[in-house]
Order: sequence, then C-alpha cells, then structure tokens
Amino acid sequence: MPNPEPGGSFETAFRELQQIVEQLEDGGLELERAIQLYERGTQLAQTCERVVDQAELRVTRLPAETASALSDAPAET
Repeated sequence: MPNPEPGGSFETAFRELQQIVEQLEDGGLELERAIQLYERGTQLAQTCERVVDQAELRVTRLPAETASALSDAPAET
C-alpha cells in the first residue's frame, strides 16, 4: 500500500484505515498479510492522530489570538 502523502488529507487516511479495519475484522487473511495491514493501520492511525492534534491546537489558539487582537485594537470613540 502507498505511504500517505505528507500533505495528504485526513479523510483519505481515515478512509484507508477504515478499509484496513474491515479487512482485519472479516478475517480469512494469511498471517503475513494481516501483519502488513496492521502495520499500515498503525501508521495511518498515528497520521490521523497527528492531524487531529494539530487541528485541536489551531482551534484552541483562535480564541486567545482573537482576544489578544481585540485588546490591542484602539477603542472607538
């Protein structure tokens, strides 16, 4: 399976992860294939977690940056 692109989307990685989970849950895979899928799934899960963490950080910073910008703005008279 291809590695996720550095700029690849969360949705693409998550979709691939879902497909891997389905394949593993369905069973019937040879051991080596199951291990490969598990390893790939772990990589994708880490990628998704990183993207979510970065998004959470950005969203958390917004109120602080907005409040700072508002307090720095000159008061209207």
